[in-house]
Order: sequence, then C-alpha cells, then structure tokens
Amino acid sequence: MSTYQEKLSILSEMISFARVDNIIKDEEYIFLRSVAQQLDVDEETFDSLFDRKVEHVIPKSDAERILQFHRLVLLMNVDNKQDLIEINRIHNIGLGMGLPPSAIEQVLSIMHKYPNKIVPPKVLINIFKAHYN
Repeated sequence: MSTYQEKLSILSEMISFARVDNIIKDEEYIFLRSVAQQLDVDEETFDSLFDRKVEHVIPKSDAERILQFHRLVLLMNVDNKQDLIEINRIHNIGLGMGLPPSAIEQVLSIMHKYPNKIVPPKVLINIFKAHYN
C-alpha cells in the first residue's frame, strides 16, 4: 500500500484534475472525499489539499498506477460530462505514469459502452494485462 505522502499525492493529483474546468462540482468533491476516506486521510488534511501543493509522487507498482488511472476515469465521469480538455489531461497523466498509450486509448474509448461510463475493474485490468503481455 502507498505511503502517507503517496496518498496525499494521489489526492492532490485528483484535485488538480477536477479543477481542469476551473470548478469542482459537488459530485466531484463527494467522490474525492470518499477516496480520501478510503486512503485514511482525515477530512482536515484532505480539505487543506485544495490550498497547498504536495510533492507529486508517481505510484511505484503497475497495479497502483492502474488503480490511480481508474480513479481518474471515475472522477472524470462522476458528473456525466467529459470534454476534450479532460480527455487530453487524463491521457497525459496516464502517459506520465508510464502506462501503455494504447491501453489508455482503449479505456477512454470503451468507457462509452458502459452505464455512466464506468469501466468495470475487471475489464480495465484485462485491458492493461493485454497491453503488458
């Protein structure tokens, strides 16, 4: 599991991504808060991440990077709206984490086939497995 600094970095990256359209919608805040709770980051620390910079730490393992990418896809779709800026940003984040470009593109294209654009974890994992083999 991630260190506390990695958890703060995960949340900070997600907050930055949510701000790409210059506003954090209620649905996005609620989703971000639930991720913070899952990562055992208290509410005060979580709220402070909206006003301070945290050192960016790329998750170490492939599994942690894929999980973070999945969180970002979920966050992007929580308000049922995606725009080109979000798509480009999430694509670049995935590349920055060292994820295979073809797997990123496949996830972003197939998400439209699922209700609320939520790619099931098994499907996502299988996509990345295929691209790592």
